Amino acid sequence: MAEWNADRYHDLSSPQQEWGRRVLDRLPLEGHEAVLDVGCGTGRLTADIAARVPAGRVVGVDRSPAMLRTAAPWLRAHARGTFLVLADAAALPFRRAFDAVFSGATFHWVHDHSALFRSIITALRPGGRLVAQCGGGPNIAQLLGRADRLMRDSNFAPFFEDWSEPTYFADIASTTRRLTAAGFVDIEVSLEPAPTPFDGAEAFQDFIANVCVRHHIARMPLPERTVFLRELTLAAAADSPPFTLDYWRLNISARRPS
Repeated sequence: MAEWNADRYHDLSSPQQEWGRRVLDRLPLEGHEAVLDVGCGTGRLTADIAARVPAGRVVGVDRSPAMLRTAAPWLRAHARGTFLVLADAAALPFRRAFDAVFSGATFHWVHDHSALFRSIITALRPGGRLVAQCGGGPNIAQLLGRADRLMRDSNFAPFFEDWSEPTYFADIASTTRRLTAAGFVDIEVSLEPAPTPFDGAEAFQDFIANVCVRHHIARMPLPERTVFLRELTLAAAADSPPFTLDYWRLNISARRPS
């Protein structure tokens, strides 16, 4: 999997931070809880969690070393005492350690959601809550459809002969079924549109290059990469409204039985 440009993501990820703060508002916290942030990225939301549990403990996990390298100084400055762990969300190294698990914009990077939810419920204490959001359903289908057509073009096809999709966008029914099978109760799953506009071609291209199609362009030399991004950006310019990503967010809330 292509490594993140974590410093650039830290600056670009305003949409993810805005969604994440709304999700965090759905997690009731009294201030003393132990909270796990799954897919903590560069730590911006991890710091927000820490501010809500001044008498508690916050651990951020991510499988990207680059993300954790960027998160470490940010959290030293904004949430001293927060811990960071390099770990796969589907194989968390914790057992009955947390009162709550939070995650924003991460689960769609995990292919095995059955393993993911088993891992999370194992990390929770009895009665602990999971509150999360990720891409789901037809998330950025327009952009990825255009990328798929470009991948089949003779100019780009040689770079994608062994391609496999890096993301998995689950639906409501399958997510509910997997949460139930993992042992969760009080399950609530919903899907909502979150169209996200960008201020012009440069901002749009910068964002998709570092977030949405970073795995695609990582396979190509610079000349082909430039053309690939330009084609996606030109197509977005003709949309109504222009330079808007068709994001869909899958909201997840569940509890480990007491």
